[in-house]
Amino acid sequence: MKENIIYTSYTCPYCYKAKSLLNTLGIAYKEISVDMRPKLRKEMTAKSGQTSVPQIWINDYHIGGCDDLYMLSENGELSELIQKKERKI
Repeated sequence: MKENIIYTSYTCPYCYKAKSLLNTLGIAYKEISVDMRPKLRKEMTAKSGQTSVPQIWINDYHIGGCDDLYMLSENGELSELIQKKERKI
């Protein structure tokens, strides 16, 4: 099953900003906090090639961080990714 996932940290303002956008748009997601969890941070880094948070996957497609999420939302590509997921269910 395809998922929307966001790796986060409690001290990251960009994580809160990204989650706020997802919540505003009504996009459900699974949040994985990497705080004090080196195995999960390592997993995130291996999957994304990035060490910073947030790292976001929409429909199992890695889109990157907060700025990337906002860019996709502003140009309409985020809704296209979500619609692909909804059509397959």
